[in-house]
Amino acid sequence: MLLSFIIVLSSLFVFGQDEESLWVINPLLDKLNSRQLDPGKMQQVVVTFKIDKKDKVYKVMALEKIKGKWKLAISPVQASIGRNGFAQENKKMEGDGKTPNGLYALGQLYSYESTVDTKIPFQQVDSLDKWIDDSTSNDYNKYVRGETTAKSFENLKLKSIDYKYCMVIEYNTQPVIKGKGSAIFFHVADEKYSPTAGCVAIAEKDMLQFLKWFKPRKKKAMLSIGIVEVFE
Repeated sequence: MLLSFIIVLSSLFVFGQDEESLWVINPLLDKLNSRQLDPGKMQQVVVTFKIDKKDKVYKVMALEKIKGKWKLAISPVQASIGRNGFAQENKKMEGDGKTPNGLYALGQLYSYESTVDTKIPFQQVDSLDKWIDDSTSNDYNKYVRGETTAKSFENLKLKSIDYKYCMVIEYNTQPVIKGKGSAIFFHVADEKYSPTAGCVAIAEKDMLQFLKWFKPRKKKAMLSIGIVEVFE
């Protein structure tokens, strides 16, 4: 089973050259390798972060545990997150336009394409595939194919590029709490890196790199640790 996670980190004040290595990559690797930050059984991690609170640019990178040691697998690339920034632990609500802080498994991959250059399982979608965001529905924050009685939902096949490659961030999925947020995905960003409704998005070329990197035989675990404080 694939073990992939997203860690979402609060904004940080840092200065100097090579800020990403100095203030983000190296400290995080040190904390993982010294077990100050215990990620459980995870072996592949996607990290979303922002260095300077005044900077509007968010980044995503990949870390991997190889032979017992955590290493940088994919260098930081530009990303977009929720239009209203990050939601702190237990503060995420439906429709707030925020990306949830914390650690969550990456789940099912959906794609418009019939073939994808990845070793992980994926499902091709069409107009019948939906993700329910109606907090009154019994299918809230769940995948549904075909007819639904839900009052609102996300179509997984859009006219835009956004969900061309779309992975479920397992936020508020086990258990599902109505009103706490839904349809949080790791997907493709548009050319302008427009803010999302709460998802994490990166350029298509970068997404293809991540999809090629994911390994299906890595163990998968569910772990939620709220806000990840690693730069104290």
